[in-house]
Amino acid sequence: MATHEIFMPALSSTMTEGKIVEWLKQPGDKVERGESVLVVESDKADMDVESFNEGYLAAVLMPAGGTAPVGETIGLIVETEAEIAAAAAKAPVVPAAAVAPASAPAPVAAPAVASVTPQAVAPVTAPLVAPVLAAPAATASGRVVASPRAKKLASQLGVDLAGLRGSGPHGRIQADDVLAATGQPITVPRVAEGSGPAVMAAPLGNGASSPAPAPAGEAFGRPGESVGFNTLQNAVNRNMVASLAVPCFRVGYTITTTKLDSLYKQLKPKGVTMTALLAKAVGVVLARHPQVNAATTADASAMAYPAGVNVAVAVAMEDGGLITPVLANADTTDIYSLARSWADLVARARSKQLQPQEYSTGTFTLSNLGMFGVDRFDAILPPGTGAILAVAASRPTVVAGKDGSIRVASQMQVNLTCDHRVIYGAHAAAFLKDLAQLIETNPESLAL
Repeated sequence: MATHEIFMPALSSTMTEGKIVEWLKQPGDKVERGESVLVVESDKADMDVESFNEGYLAAVLMPAGGTAPVGETIGLIVETEAEIAAAAAKAPVVPAAAVAPASAPAPVAAPAVASVTPQAVAPVTAPLVAPVLAAPAATASGRVVASPRAKKLASQLGVDLAGLRGSGPHGRIQADDVLAATGQPITVPRVAEGSGPAVMAAPLGNGASSPAPAPAGEAFGRPGESVGFNTLQNAVNRNMVASLAVPCFRVGYTITTTKLDSLYKQLKPKGVTMTALLAKAVGVVLARHPQVNAATTADASAMAYPAGVNVAVAVAMEDGGLITPVLANADTTDIYSLARSWADLVARARSKQLQPQEYSTGTFTLSNLGMFGVDRFDAILPPGTGAILAVAASRPTVVAGKDGSIRVASQMQVNLTCDHRVIYGAHAAAFLKDLAQLIETNPESLAL
């Protein structure tokens, strides 16, 4: 009997465990080579896992809602129907602690037996599954694509997701759609992304607007509840704890944005967001300051200088956690292409459809809370990069000129957090000085 294991795949370089969102095949179902078998939630995205083998799904060792470390066996595939019963009889029991609470998708019952022995499973010399992007809409098998928050709300409110039409990207069902189906007010926040330093929320490239802060308890829980961290939040937590081992320092700067604000008003009707403008400005200046674009190697034994300038922008997800979509080659890409790329990245980040290289290849990070009216803040350095820039709101400020004159100008505070092993104070100060000069005196060059 030839039995093949389905392993929990590593969908990104930082993934250590994955959560099973849904099994697309049930025990006894025929499986074609290259056919999607299940959907796995990695640290940043939902992705389909396809089989390298043709046969029949004999057993599900980890049901939907369960979490398993990368490399652990989560299912068995056999070559013939006659082998299903024998393989299932030798499948292990799934520990109750490995399965998510009742709010998770309903688990698929797994056969209860002792353990899988080496003799019961044929040796495997290569990974038997490969990740591909999750389908953005309902599949031919009837699988409904919805956000985790939407699924949780549907379970709580008794709404049948199959009967809803999603308003998200590619028809994905959002929490708003579930609330609308019950006639309740829509208060669930959408993804918050840095759309610009202005206090007022500026339109995103796809026509949506940055949301106001969510009411307490709406996104993460209600008073008296204890809510476990989801997969994305756990990944963010690990990164933040890892940053404590990095010797960081911070440098602040005040930048006058009067000319940048004027340019934004001109380009906004053409679909250019303030995020794209800021990313472009940062990219252009980083190209002149390669030290600020550098980082330590994985073993911290050397400084690595990337071949390109890839600006990652922090985005808050509706169910908690952060993701950093990457604007590749921000220094050389024209502003209009950059704006279109950003709109596409944000839309696919909402539906957790980003590919690993689209959120893990940043060489510098931009974190913007300006749309919330924040005066100033410090950002935590993401692992694998040398610096992150925190951008606050642009506000009318009384400014004294060198000649003693007084005027009112729009200014914003920015704070650069740096890895001191790679970047020294002089490097950070020179970078911020050049960034301010570009924004204050020649922002028009960003549109050329």
